[in-house]
Amino acid sequence: MTIAVDRPPDVDLSSIKTVKQVPYTEYFVSGHRTCQGCESALVMRYIAKAAGPRTIVLGSTGCMYVANTSYYTTPWVVPWMHTQLGAAGSAALGASAGLKVLMRKGKLKDEPINVIAFCGDGGGADMGLSAISAALTHAEYRFLVILYDNESYANTDIQLSGSTPYGAVTTFSPTGKQRRIMHTRWKKNTPGALVAGHPDAAYIATADAAYGVDFMNKVRKGLASGGPAFIHVLDPCPKGWHYDPQLSHELGKLAVETGIWSLWEMEDHVVKLNGTTRAIASGRAKRKPVREYLAQQGRFAHFKDEDYDLFQRRVDEQWTNWLIPGVVSFGIEAGTPLNMPTQSAPAVSEAISESV
Repeated sequence: MTIAVDRPPDVDLSSIKTVKQVPYTEYFVSGHRTCQGCESALVMRYIAKAAGPRTIVLGSTGCMYVANTSYYTTPWVVPWMHTQLGAAGSAALGASAGLKVLMRKGKLKDEPINVIAFCGDGGGADMGLSAISAALTHAEYRFLVILYDNESYANTDIQLSGSTPYGAVTTFSPTGKQRRIMHTRWKKNTPGALVAGHPDAAYIATADAAYGVDFMNKVRKGLASGGPAFIHVLDPCPKGWHYDPQLSHELGKLAVETGIWSLWEMEDHVVKLNGTTRAIASGRAKRKPVREYLAQQGRFAHFKDEDYDLFQRRVDEQWTNWLIPGVVSFGIEAGTPLNMPTQSAPAVSEAISESV
């Protein structure tokens, strides 16, 4: 898809077909203090590359605030502002509204300026969820909220978050002799909840930095959508997940290949599965066992065969019983009247993935 909008040449948001078309100029440069192998830093780099220079970035408290700001230094080349931990949605909406007013009053040139707010899973999937939800209801404002998900409150020593997967060890869910599995809740389906509950949102998607071109195109689609947009990115974290930092890219790919993380987008009120996720749903690729992904992470080192089996069953259910794998976490009871032919849930899921 090529996105053609009335913009200056330096705010090009056309789709990227190959790696060779990725912009060369960097707007997130050296000088940050992220951990070795930090995938979130790569997410920031991709965001800035995709958006270009006519961009304002709003960063809520979290890993990417602390690591990207030291006294008198920052890796951001574009204008950047810190906002509070749960305020990514509020900051995005407020900045977009402020720019709109200034342009209407003639105090700023009336031109497209990208507004991007980012937050971690603690600041977005948990305490900032209400602000993001509220922001996505304002169809008249144009902005993009990006949630980088390392599945814990990593900035404050790896505490449990709503995005922490079942069984993972954190400082709040240590394994022990009496209770080997301390964390028994399934990961919160934040992007699925937002796409299901926000009909005024212009664009909602999931991404993974291991699929860089897909992610940058989704950033550009969100910015070019003309309204409120949201992208949820899975970010492997060597410190919190306990793996060799050189495996960040491999684990990002495995999360998708095992079906634990799904790539999809909602555009023009239509949900589309993307890339490897689409290939799995259509039968052109086979899901890998979840053990290949989990066993490489120290946070699951206490898992026994029964734990891997349980995790695999839950993921299998997502792919066989959910209306849309990874997106809508329910099936359809036989005989339920809908605006589509009554089918079993797997058949409906396959039909949807093939029709978009």
